[in-house]
Amino acid sequence: MAKEKKEKKKNMGKKSVEEKIAKKKKVKVKVLKKKAIVKSVKKHKEHVKSVKNKHAEHVKKKVARKAHSKKIIHKVAKKKISLRHMKKAVKKGHVKKISHKSMKKKEGHIIAKKIHKIGKIRIHKIKPGERVKTGIPNFDTLIEGGFEGNSTNLVVGDSGSGKSIFATQFLIEGMKRGEKCLYVTFEEKKQQFYSNMLEFGWDLEVYEKKGLFTFLEYTPSKVKTMLEEGGGAIESLVLSQKISRIVIDSITSFALLFEDELSKREAAFSLFNMIKKWSCTSLLTSEEPIGSGGATKSIEFESDSIILLYFIRKKEQRQRYLEVLKMRGTKHSKRVYDFSIDKHGISVDKSPSKDPPNSSNE
Repeated sequence: MAKEKKEKKKNMGKKSVEEKIAKKKKVKVKVLKKKAIVKSVKKHKEHVKSVKNKHAEHVKKKVARKAHSKKIIHKVAKKKISLRHMKKAVKKGHVKKISHKSMKKKEGHIIAKKIHKIGKIRIHKIKPGERVKTGIPNFDTLIEGGFEGNSTNLVVGDSGSGKSIFATQFLIEGMKRGEKCLYVTFEEKKQQFYSNMLEFGWDLEVYEKKGLFTFLEYTPSKVKTMLEEGGGAIESLVLSQKISRIVIDSITSFALLFEDELSKREAAFSLFNMIKKWSCTSLLTSEEPIGSGGATKSIEFESDSIILLYFIRKKEQRQRYLEVLKMRGTKHSKRVYDFSIDKHGISVDKSPSKDPPNSSNE
């Protein structure tokens, strides 16, 4: 009995030791689990903090961009910055993220829309030897696909023959292709000219807002000053805006400034040299008949092409005819063609005229 009691005590002692060891192990496991949980919680908190900080930085930048864009719009509304600065703002992304709904002022909304549109414009550069499309139906086929790039062209015709429409249609085609155009006039008033061109569906105000069209109401005396200065304001405009098509309507008023024939020829020569220096395709209009001498003779010689527009009375009504008198480097048609003016502008007939004007009618 005594032995059995001793053995029982020993067994009891062993069990208690094992239980103690097991308890210690459980405690260690619990401690390790707690530590692991604490670490993961810390990591999660740090991650949440970094996400929040990044979001806060993004929001700050967004707010700064909006504030900057509002400043730009305010400056544009007051006409304190040019289209060039507006384009830079678009490239940097300051203006593209403006929501139109947040714009309170109507004027600001229009300007923001304008900047968005300017950002989408693709500027077309004319390559050497490339033909410049006129946009006049069936005319380009007569001149091997269009005017030569960077050429100076002369359109001659009496009053009412369609010179201004021809010239404007040439610019409209360029603007449709993303080219920047300049219209210099000595006689037309801007509002009257814009309303006249609307009859053909050409909204020049829209092109002007896009930054593709510039209208200059110039006096012939200003052009004279420009020649004396060697380019002046027009040259800086052409070069800064990268204008590729120019119309001067009309050269006749400019020629009247000079009294003697020599000064007329010198002025014509200087004007053509200056235009060629700008590397753009230009179109000049004239009312003086071909072969009249003076400035016209110099212009005829200097110009790369001459297009004649006739508006001749035959029997009870007047008829319109077109003829390409000359075009350097081009195998142009030598026939006379009928043309018409409708709600879409000028359109030349595909086949030559069956009843062309006689030399006595020209």
